[in-house]
Amino acid sequence: MEQINAIELKNVTKRFGEVIANDSVNFSVRKGEILSVLGENGSGKTTLMNMLSGIYFPDEGQIFINGNEVMIRSPKDSFALGIGMIHQHFKLIDILTAAENIILGLQGSKTLKMNQVHEEINKLTAEYGFDLNPSQKIYNMSVSQKQTVEIVKVLYRGADILILDEPTAVLTPQETKKLFDVLRNMKKAGKSIIIITHKLNEVLELSDRVTVLRKGKYIGTVNTAEATADSLTEMMVGEKVKLDIDRTEPSNTEKRIEMRGITCRNREGLKVLKEASFQAYSGEILGIAGIAGSGQKELLEAIAGLQTIESGEILYYAPDGSTNKISDMKATDIRELKIHLSFVPEDRLGMGLVGSMDLTDNMMLRSYKEGKHFFVDRKKPKNLANSIVEKLDVITPGVDTPVRHLSGGNVQKVLVGREIASNPTVLMVAYPVRGLDINSSYTIYNLLNEQKEKGVAVICVGEDLDVLLDLCDRILVLNSGRVAGVLDARKTTKEEIGLMMTSDRKGAHKHEQRSGK
Repeated sequence: MEQINAIELKNVTKRFGEVIANDSVNFSVRKGEILSVLGENGSGKTTLMNMLSGIYFPDEGQIFINGNEVMIRSPKDSFALGIGMIHQHFKLIDILTAAENIILGLQGSKTLKMNQVHEEINKLTAEYGFDLNPSQKIYNMSVSQKQTVEIVKVLYRGADILILDEPTAVLTPQETKKLFDVLRNMKKAGKSIIIITHKLNEVLELSDRVTVLRKGKYIGTVNTAEATADSLTEMMVGEKVKLDIDRTEPSNTEKRIEMRGITCRNREGLKVLKEASFQAYSGEILGIAGIAGSGQKELLEAIAGLQTIESGEILYYAPDGSTNKISDMKATDIRELKIHLSFVPEDRLGMGLVGSMDLTDNMMLRSYKEGKHFFVDRKKPKNLANSIVEKLDVITPGVDTPVRHLSGGNVQKVLVGREIASNPTVLMVAYPVRGLDINSSYTIYNLLNEQKEKGVAVICVGEDLDVLLDLCDRILVLNSGRVAGVLDARKTTKEEIGLMMTSDRKGAHKHEQRSGK
C-alpha cells in the first residue's frame, strides 16, 4: 500500500517578476518524520515554506495535504489544514501571559475560561516535555521560553505539521538539546516537522531525511543516516567545499582595547552592561558569547562611541604606542583621531548601510568626512564595490542597485566587505554570518582569519558556539550584562560556555582568570 505523505508538492513554481524563486519543485514530507531543508541563500527555502504557510500563492503546480489537493491562499487556510509555522522572529505580545498569547485571535477566545485554557496547555506541555508556565508574562521570559510559547500556540490550534525557521539560532547548547528532545516526542506522536537550518551538525543529529534546494530547483532528498556534512554541502553548492576553519596561533599580540568597569543603561533606564571589563589583543579573534540581550550590542557600541557610558572607561592602544581614552568620545571624535576601528553592527540596514543608496554610495559613506568638495570622486568607491561583489560573490544586478533590493545575506557581505576594506586595527563584527549559507559563511570566517594574521584585533559576537570554538582564540561570556568569564577557546567546551551563559553569578568568578592572558 502506497504511503500517504503529510505534504506533497508537485511542480510548484513561484516567480517574482523575472526572478524564479522556485522552479518546478517536487517536495514531500512523510507523516511522523523530521525533515531538514537545506540550501544556499536565494535557493528558495523560505519562499517554499511561505507558500505552505499561506503567505505566498504558487504560480504553477499542486499542493497536497494528507493526499488531498488543496489551495492555500492565506495563513488562515494553512492553519485550517493543520500547518503551523514558527518564525525566527517571534510574534508575541510582551504584556500578555503565555496562555493569553496562545489563545489570542482564536474564534470565541473571549468566552474561554482561563482555568480551562491553563489545564489544556499544561496537558500539551506534559505530553511533549515542554517546560512552560501559562501564567508567566512574555516580557519575563527567556528566548527559549518565548519559542516554547510559539510552538505550543500552533499545537493548541491543532497543528499536525510544524515548520521551524532556524529554531536553534539563539539557543544555548542545553536549550537546543531540550528542544530536540521535545521535537522527537512530537515525532513519536505522529507530528510532521520541517526544519530550516544552516547548522549541518544539527541536521545530522536530528532529522530523518534532508531535502536540498539549489538556485530555486529541487536537487534531491537523502536519508540522513547516509549523509555527511561534506556530501550535503556538495549537494547545496554543486561542488566540493572545504569545511575547515584554518585557525592559526596568535603571534606578536599587543593590547589594543581595554574595557574597565563599563556600565550602560538602555532607553528604559535598565542596566544592560554591568561593570564589564576585558582586553582585546592584536593578532587574535576574541569571541563574545551570550544569550540574546545579554549586553553584546551595548558592548560593541560602547567601543564604537555609539553608546552612552554611565561609568568606567575604554582605552585604545595604538600601534605607535600612544593611548587614547575612547570612552569619552563620540563616533565622530574617534574618526577624527584616525583611530582605525571598523564595526559591522547587528542592524545591517539601520546602522550599517543605507537601503535607498546603491553599493557605490554605501562605500563612500565610510569616508564621506574626508571629502573637501561638493563633487566627490566615485571611481575608487565604485572599484571597491565591484571588488567586494567579485570576492564575496554578492548576487546583484550591478553596483548601481539600491542595497535594499539585495537579500539579507548579500547585504551582510557588502557590509563586512566594506568594513574590512578600510584596513582597521580593530574590527568588531556582530553575527557576521547570520542569514548566510554555509559556503558564504566560510568565506567570511576566512576573511576574519586573514585580518587576524595581519595583526588586527578582531572582536566577534556570534550565536553558533561550535563556530566560536573553532574560529576564536578566546571567548568572553556575557551573562545578564556581566562578564561571566573569558575562556581559552582551544580548551573549553560549548557545554561549559552554555552553563556560564545561563547560570546565576554565584561562583562565576572562578572562570574569569582562565583566559590565557
